[in-house]
Amino acid sequence: MGKPFVPLFKNPHFQTIAGFLWPRPSANKRFPVESKLYLAEPDVQVLVKTQQPAGASRGDIVLVHGLEGSADSGYMRSMALCAIAAGYTAHRLNLRSCGGTEHLAHTSYHAGLTSDLLAVLRALAGEGRAPAWLVGFSLGGNVVAKLAGELGADARTPIAGICAVSPAIDLEACARRIGQPDNSFYEDRFVRLMGARACAVRRATRADLQRIRTVIELDDRITAPSFGFTGAEHYYRTQSANQLLDRIRVPALFIAAKDDPWVPFQIYDHPAFQQNPCLHLLATEYGGHVGFIARGRPRFWLDHAIMEWIAGQGTKHPRTSSGN
Repeated sequence: MGKPFVPLFKNPHFQTIAGFLWPRPSANKRFPVESKLYLAEPDVQVLVKTQQPAGASRGDIVLVHGLEGSADSGYMRSMALCAIAAGYTAHRLNLRSCGGTEHLAHTSYHAGLTSDLLAVLRALAGEGRAPAWLVGFSLGGNVVAKLAGELGADARTPIAGICAVSPAIDLEACARRIGQPDNSFYEDRFVRLMGARACAVRRATRADLQRIRTVIELDDRITAPSFGFTGAEHYYRTQSANQLLDRIRVPALFIAAKDDPWVPFQIYDHPAFQQNPCLHLLATEYGGHVGFIARGRPRFWLDHAIMEWIAGQGTKHPRTSSGN
């Protein structure tokens, strides 16, 4: 890869919080937003926000946000601007029930729900578009990797390649990590937001949430039963992308910080990263969780690293490299 990542902060929590709160440039004034609903399944629609470059488009990039994010999350907006500046059409997908669409779904999303994304990709293909690049963040990273694995060689029709940023490819390991004391601030926030969403789609009541204190408890009592899983363990085991990494047959870039406070870096000690030539792991010493705020320019190193990788496809890369 090109310019190495030099962190503005070496503290992983500073990086994580800065990644979510740092002011991001907006492309909305220069590039009008087209909001469109896509039918994912009966009684479920998902909202996608699309922006076109000024000239002819070089292709399509579909962005998928993380846990309790939306199409308007800062990392989604700055990544979209970087993609548009490079000449691509950017599609920011709101996962099911996100971005103010609770009334358009009968359940919330979950970490392995790939059918909604696939429905959008098929709709784009139906418009005569070439296979799209997928960029997923955190939970969205698990979604895009899992979909590529599920499709195997058939992924080449709707998908040009995928990039997974700080991806939670082992859901149980990540849920247990976020339940550690140093992450209590984040977990409390997620439990509150996830609980409110479950109530909004009528999958839970306030009474159901009274004794739930952790993400694992919420997944066990609310998320898993909503989708027919027997509990959190069954949900995590069947919906983690790590079980499908060896089946990915499109170019796949995984970007992970070794100091990520939510995603244990050990989950990338997966044999597929050595055995599957389609997988490329870009590991940095610092960066937190979807942080990667750089000391110099470009400040949002992550966006440029992703676009550089997409532009560089067609040349061979080593399977693992260091980003700093």
